Amino acid sequence: MGKITDTVKALIIVNVLFYAGSMFSGEIAYKLFSLYYFESPNFHFWQPVTHMFMHDSQSFMHILFNMFGLYMFGSPLEARWGRNKFLFFYFSAGIGAALIHSMVNYYQVQSGVDALLAGGWSQTDVTNFLTTGTGGSRGILEVVSQGTIDSIFSSYNVPAVGASGAIYGILVAFGMMYPNTELMLMFLPIPIKAKYFIPALLLIDLFSGLTGFSLFGQNIANWAHIGGALFGFIMAYYWKKNSFNDNRWY
Repeated sequence: MGKITDTVKALIIVNVLFYAGSMFSGEIAYKLFSLYYFESPNFHFWQPVTHMFMHDSQSFMHILFNMFGLYMFGSPLEARWGRNKFLFFYFSAGIGAALIHSMVNYYQVQSGVDALLAGGWSQTDVTNFLTTGTGGSRGILEVVSQGTIDSIFSSYNVPAVGASGAIYGILVAFGMMYPNTELMLMFLPIPIKAKYFIPALLLIDLFSGLTGFSLFGQNIANWAHIGGALFGFIMAYYWKKNSFNDNRWY
């Protein structure tokens, strides 16, 4: 393990402070700083940024894995790019992750709402369902599956939290800078070069996002991971293509 860089250290400290604060303030912090569906009454314009510093207070492993990834892959990039360039990349990847996650949520909610309306629910029924969980006639289950109904409610009401979108952007950039570095999963201690390991990880996220079947547990924002990786790839590729990669921003 290499030396932790100053900006990465600062980001980890801020994440830990948010985590500790959310444990004491509970639901108040989550409603203010987590990323809600943009038409939800709980949505605020700052959430695409602040959600990167929020983590599940019921799962210490959530913040532990994210901060470990930030330390392992972020420090080499900051050392190479400089503080300002690294921060620009980090926040751009995180906001990009929020954008893709929100776009997928919008599609899921709107297509689900269309199905509910076509199945006989009124607009009032749909609005009540989205806000309270209680909608119209249960006869809707004859045309719309319970799984689809649960997915609509979850997409509208369950916020996204965590730095993983930004971390995935960093992970992709690391793989492009150091493709032959050997990496491995904690529960699968087999060294694999980054140029193979990272695409495989992204394919797993894509599979989970498309099918809803997750290998790593439930309530994982797979599309945020894909979004962060996509924005990270675009930036890293552009910088490398334009010989901009080794220019440091201080």
